[in-house]
Parts: sequence; C-alpha cells; structure tokens
Amino acid sequence: MGQIIQFVSKSERERLRLIQEARAIYDSIFPPADSSGEQSTAVTRQGDRGNLA
Repeated sequence: MGQIIQFVSKSERERLRLIQEARAIYDSIFPPADSSGEQSTAVTRQGDRGNLA
C-alpha cells in the first residue's frame, strides 16, 4: 500500500539500454578474468577515466 512509483522518461530508458548494450560489447571484446573480478574491473574502469597517461 505504501509503494511509490517513479516516473522514468523514454529518453532515460533509452540511455540505460544503450549503456547496457555498450557494456555487453565491451565485455565481449575484453572479457573479465573471472566473475568475482567483474566488480573490481568496473571500479578500475571508473578510476581510470581521468588518467590520460
């Protein structure tokens, strides 16, 4: 009874779909070493965003 429904715009749903598709393509090219390392790989990717070296 106390549920809240959040509105998600069509453009936001499309953006999320494209991000998921891009991640799937990336993982098919550069597969993670193992399933437990997948989370640490994602953290490493975020940390290297500003590193141009």
